[in-house]
Amino acid sequence: MNDWPEGWSGDNRGPRYGRGSAGARPEGARVMRQVRRGGPAPAGHGGPGGPSAPPYGVPQQPSYVDGGGYDAPGGDHGYGSGYNTGHVYGRQAGGPGGPGGGYAHGSRPAPNWGRRIKLTAITLVTVFLVTTVATYFWADSKLNREVDLSKVIDRPETGKGTNYLIVGSDSRAGLSDEQKKSLHTGSAEGKRTDSMMILHTGSNGPTLISLPRDSNVEIPSFKGSDSGKTYPATGRQVKLNAAYAEDGPELLVRTVEFNTGLHIDHYVEIGFAGFANIVDAVGGVEIDIPQDIKDTKSGADLKKGKQTLDGQEALAFVRTRYALAGSDLDRTKNQQKFLAALSHQVATPSTVMNPFKLYPTMSAGLDSLIVDKDMSLWNLASMFWAMKNVNSGDGTSMNMPISGSTGGNLVWDKAKVRTLVDELKNDQKVTVTGN
Repeated sequence: MNDWPEGWSGDNRGPRYGRGSAGARPEGARVMRQVRRGGPAPAGHGGPGGPSAPPYGVPQQPSYVDGGGYDAPGGDHGYGSGYNTGHVYGRQAGGPGGPGGGYAHGSRPAPNWGRRIKLTAITLVTVFLVTTVATYFWADSKLNREVDLSKVIDRPETGKGTNYLIVGSDSRAGLSDEQKKSLHTGSAEGKRTDSMMILHTGSNGPTLISLPRDSNVEIPSFKGSDSGKTYPATGRQVKLNAAYAEDGPELLVRTVEFNTGLHIDHYVEIGFAGFANIVDAVGGVEIDIPQDIKDTKSGADLKKGKQTLDGQEALAFVRTRYALAGSDLDRTKNQQKFLAALSHQVATPSTVMNPFKLYPTMSAGLDSLIVDKDMSLWNLASMFWAMKNVNSGDGTSMNMPISGSTGGNLVWDKAKVRTLVDELKNDQKVTVTGN
């Protein structure tokens, strides 16, 4: 009995295809449309005389037995190339890669240079800001704020502008025996002031005034910096550097204010080792030496003319007094000249823009400076900038006016000192000249 419907007997089903059949073509139900990537259909695939094109413009997929299916390595139209690269359907006209639009297969879009430049600029600005902030806090943490000016009693009124008391001490702290020998510092215990200057900054340019260490001054009443005890005035007349030796920076500030009537806003001190280290950190300082100098006590052995001094030579130069005709007065002039040149060297682009020189210089300076508790980095930078301007000729440098001497001490010219102080208090252009 034939169970097949009429016309569908096992003998009249027509040629059999698939597994176990001898048919050359697959069954119609298993024919799949080809996937073709772009371009017109090749001959025999939808062209005249060939099979009709698939509907809706979708190209025929490869058959599984024509060498273009899954098992065809490298087949041009197989799933191994089309599906793996995401190109299931061919690019249509007007689409990406087709006529009139998109970019060619394998090419990249042109770089957006405007966006890249903007991102680069933002990155550089961010790095600069972060570095600046980090440097500020690093430098601020290295300042030795040891001097408490609130302990100074009976202070003059604050005037216009800012007044710094700059002190060079003969402290040998941090120096080895070999360094003491090479720097000719000796081995005296404690520390004394080797130089003292008042730097005034304001709207009329900076004024740098040296206070000779041998200046004759009166020690006023004061409060002990450690004991807190008040010591009454006795009218004692001493050399100015004796005030520092007796009770340190606070009594020195009190003595300068009492004898001048000028309010001191900030205090800055540096020792022998720190001074030499700063000079070496900036690579030496160029200065024009007015005369040959040979001094066995300071170790100076310098020839007249323009030259670059290293730390050891610079220290010997600013300490020399016995080889100079004007002794301490000539030494203070050399100190002013060198400190101004040093400040100028620190502020040059070759130092500021070179991190390999800037950071060692800052570290050497900040490690060796002793300042008052209210000193900020901004105040310190303003002081160095003012010193630089003195060197460039935009300011005034002078000694405190001297009228004579008594018992080996230098006596200030009271009338000139009074005029000078009034001009500084009111931030006026200085008209007084010193020795």
